[in-house]
Formats: sequence, C-alpha cells, structure tokens
Amino acid sequence: MRIRQLVFVAKERDELAQQICNLFELKETFNDPGIIHFGLENVLIPLNDTFIEIVTPVQENTTAERFLDKRGGDGGYMVILDVDDFEAEKKRVEDENISIVWNADRKEEDIHARAIHLHPKETGGAILSLDKMIPEDAWLWAGTNWRKDISKSLVDCLTGVILQSDDPDNLCSKWEKALGKTKSSNEVAIELNSSKISFLKSTDGRGEGVNAFVIKTSNKDEVLKRADEMNLLTEDEIMLGGVKMILED
Repeated sequence: MRIRQLVFVAKERDELAQQICNLFELKETFNDPGIIHFGLENVLIPLNDTFIEIVTPVQENTTAERFLDKRGGDGGYMVILDVDDFEAEKKRVEDENISIVWNADRKEEDIHARAIHLHPKETGGAILSLDKMIPEDAWLWAGTNWRKDISKSLVDCLTGVILQSDDPDNLCSKWEKALGKTKSSNEVAIELNSSKISFLKSTDGRGEGVNAFVIKTSNKDEVLKRADEMNLLTEDEIMLGGVKMILED
C-alpha cells in the first residue's frame, strides 16, 4: 500500500496546474471526462509514477464546492492509495463497518481499475480512496499514455501527506482503522510502502484537512528559487493551492 495520487480542489484548475508545472518543471498529461459524474473537471500531472490531480467543480451543489466553502478556498481534497489486494482491503473496510460512498470497476485497453471511496465523515481529514490496477504499473485515472509526460529534472515522486486536526491522535486512529495499519511508535504517522501519512495539530484556523503534500526532490535549491520568483514562499515554506509543499531530499 502506498500513496499514488494526491488531489487538490481549486476554483481555478488551469491556473493552479500551470503554477505546479512551472514550479516543479512538470507536464499535464490527462483530463478525465468520467469525473463529470461528480460535477467536476480535472487535470492529472505525473511525478514519476505518482500523480497530482486538480479538480474544479463545474456544477452546483457538489461535495467539492461545499469543501471550498468550508475551508475558505483551495486545498487538499483526496488521498488515493494503491493497494496490494483490493478484495481483501474492501472486505476489511466492510468488516470495520466503514461506509463506502463510491465503487469503481472500469476496464479500458487491457487495464482493469478498481476503487472505493470511504465516507469522509468517518475517516476525517480528506476523502480516502483505496485503488488497484491490473497490470499493477498502470494508472487508468491518468489515461494510458502518461509515461511520455514524466519529467524528473527537479522532482521525483510524492512520498507523503500531512493531515491536520484539533485532535491529531484521534484523526490518526480513524485512519489506522480505515487502513488496517498501526501508527509509528515515535510519531503520529502511518508508514506505508515508500510513503507516509502524518498527523499534526491544526494551527492555521482552517480546521481539519490537508496541511501538506511531501515531494521527493532532486534539486531542492532550484525549486525554492523558482518558488521565490513566483511569490509562493511564506516564511521559507512553499504554499500552493492552499497546501504546503514540503520538499524531501
């Protein structure tokens, strides 16, 4: 189980996508027409074989629109994990009596994609999705040609997400239950394969939600230089789309 995709919700999808691509020297790869089912439009940006997605509500009374209102603007919206055994994870979630609000079972070009979204009121912090692709190295949510758009000149992949709450220990316990994992002994965090979900105290007045995305970088100084030139630095922290972008060497 690992982080495979982290999602922003934004009022201006194209503006945020351009900022992300300019900052990290990345490329947009795909717009999924299927998410109009949720009243949304999106764009996918690959970081190696992980992905940033930006969604924008284009219909009234969507969950994403309510999220924007609740948190006072753009922010982190979803955490999508790539699991090893989809059927086992789904059964475990059902046995824990955690509500599943959406199921996906989609086949296209010899790719079989499956996913479940867990009820956000029961997990807290963000919408949590457990996903599985066959073959395992595919990622249908980004289409079938995303590999040609990978750029690793400045960054490699997503390695973490940080969720904030007035009670981070309680929020962590909900995610432990949802993932069938136990937090680290020395911090309020859940270790996954090559990635981590961390929890901290909310101090910015925005309430419970995503605090930061963590990205492995190959040229931290250049990214910070670009962030400064783009006026994205606040007290030496990159803030983008309502989310801190933490650079990991």
